[in-house]
Amino acid sequence: MTVIQDRDVVESVADALQFISYYHPQDFVQAVHRAYEMEQSQAAKDALAQILINSRMCAMGKRPICQDTGIVTVFVDIGMAVRWETSQPLEDLINEGVRRAYLHPDNKLRASILDDPAGARKNTKDNTPAVIHTRMVAGNTVDFRVAAKGGGSENKSKLAMLNPSDSIVDWVVKTVPTMGAGWCPPGMLGIGIGGTAEKAMVMAKESLMDPVDIHELRERGASSKAEELRIEIMDAVNKLGIGAQGLGGLTTVLDVKIMDYPTHAASLPVAMIPNCAATRHAHFELNGEGPVYQEAPSLEAWPEVTWEPGESVRRVDLDTVTQAETLTWQPGDTLLLSGTMYTGRDAAHKRMTQMIADGEELPVNLQGKFIYYVGPVDPVGDEVVGPAGPTTSTRMDKFTDNILEHTCLLGMIGKAERGPVAIEAIRKHKAVYLMAVGGAAYLVSKAITNAEVVAFEDLGMEAIYAFTVKDMPVSVAVDAQGESVHITGPKVWQAAIEEQAIELF
Repeated sequence: MTVIQDRDVVESVADALQFISYYHPQDFVQAVHRAYEMEQSQAAKDALAQILINSRMCAMGKRPICQDTGIVTVFVDIGMAVRWETSQPLEDLINEGVRRAYLHPDNKLRASILDDPAGARKNTKDNTPAVIHTRMVAGNTVDFRVAAKGGGSENKSKLAMLNPSDSIVDWVVKTVPTMGAGWCPPGMLGIGIGGTAEKAMVMAKESLMDPVDIHELRERGASSKAEELRIEIMDAVNKLGIGAQGLGGLTTVLDVKIMDYPTHAASLPVAMIPNCAATRHAHFELNGEGPVYQEAPSLEAWPEVTWEPGESVRRVDLDTVTQAETLTWQPGDTLLLSGTMYTGRDAAHKRMTQMIADGEELPVNLQGKFIYYVGPVDPVGDEVVGPAGPTTSTRMDKFTDNILEHTCLLGMIGKAERGPVAIEAIRKHKAVYLMAVGGAAYLVSKAITNAEVVAFEDLGMEAIYAFTVKDMPVSVAVDAQGESVHITGPKVWQAAIEEQAIELF
């Protein structure tokens, strides 16, 4: 009989979470590199290059791929013949592993989990609890699949209760553009079909634990309806021309995963959950022989990719830049930022908005400045700051007009597109919105030469920092006239794909 002890679970979970924080799955790296080599859109190719460079840097430095080190999701298949030598529930053991991983002194991960989600939303400080799914199965081992899922992609999850006669492909093609680029494409789509509403959602999440293998499927040919759908959906989505980071291009998804389950005759539940460019998951099996530790891949597995800004790059001094200068910036322009910027995301914007309404003076003077939507990882060793990539900007859309009106802020920096409300506010106030690449957090952090909390320290990673940066790469995503590359880029590439019959990923 297999006997599983406390430390087998705790140490294996902790090791897996540390491992996936800085090692991409090799199948994912290879898929991104393949997309990079095929890409014809220069903006998308530049974004893919930064993702690949960041991935290799993280593997070398053993620091997080993304500043959002995720909400932990664990799928556990427990063999019926297993005996547990522990007085603690399995959930407690898993959460102890999560706690140790996220508080590891050599690679402390960002704690993003908030207790009392509809009320005080207080950070639990150690990223617990995990979301845990258990299943009893035949056998004498315990199988774990562990993932850390970022909020940007998780927030784009979709569920539809379709009619049995509806087309799943049509629903996906209609729905993906509504997700914007906040899920940080290119990534994977996990799709659950059948069962009930909650079953479809769990299957969609579980399907994302599988490796990227769409090219193998294409070579051998589909042997089921689900496999046919994988290929059909992937081709249809990539023909949308959304591209890496939503900038327009050939590859939006690297793979499509599908799990299905019998359902009621009157129902067709379909769930879709995207995985982002910071895809993170690991698998291990406990067999009674102690903890399992992940095996580090060779750095030779990463492609040698370089990225340099083009000849037309503009160098911007954030300490002296004026609106007259920002008015000349065009959508798609590459900028290298140096000087001082402030950070602020959801909680800071909510608090500043309330202070403005109450007639209180803000703790920082934002006039003529830029604000960066980021919640960084704590530094370790001699770091100034930990990985500090952008968060999804649309969450700040509802605050944008008010903040611009009352602070005379010049512009904002974040990830992905802005919605209509924010674009109109940007046009109205002649501001600009700049985009940094999501999924390149460690690379971005290397441009930060100083970081200091200047306000709202109680908000933890959502506090306002003053960052001093040197040559931080961004691109103009919305100019002062309100033109957005996330609208124009995909339109251009969707038309090009249709007209030129371009070969897709």
